Amino acid sequence: MKTLLLILPLLSWLGLGAHAAPLEIGARVPDVTGIDQDGKSVSLKEAASKGFVLVYFYPKADTPGCTAQACSLRDAYVELGQKGVRIYGVSADKAEAQRKFKEKYKLPFELIADDKGKVIEAFGVPRLPVVGFASRQAFLFRDGVLVWRDLKASTKEQAADVLKVLAAQK
Repeated sequence: MKTLLLILPLLSWLGLGAHAAPLEIGARVPDVTGIDQDGKSVSLKEAASKGFVLVYFYPKADTPGCTAQACSLRDAYVELGQKGVRIYGVSADKAEAQRKFKEKYKLPFELIADDKGKVIEAFGVPRLPVVGFASRQAFLFRDGVLVWRDLKASTKEQAADVLKVLAAQK
């Protein structure tokens, strides 16, 4: 038992520990607040209370897959916006890295700097072993209720996947 108590913090630090289960369809948006790329507080519960909100998670800002995912959403931003979708990207990066990523790729949506992992944990997103980065996942809420989730989110097709779901919504 003592050995287990010593090992659990190490596993958690390495990103190998237990994490919450991913949100199920019909779940309410978690009551969690993050910090955006400018250091401002963002309540995701409040942000997602009305209309469509996409919260997507990615491992690391300004890496090839994460850039493709963000640019997919950037390139479809007008179309998604016409359908009433607001977008929040979340990674374990610090606010400065998120700000640079947003500026470099002219991302028109907010990026949440979740270096403490509160948002990642609240959504039940697993962390990649050893490095602790968030897994690539996406959650679409309508009026605060989860209507779609992608637990193995695409990079280049993220926007197309969301648009397909929106086309099926009534």
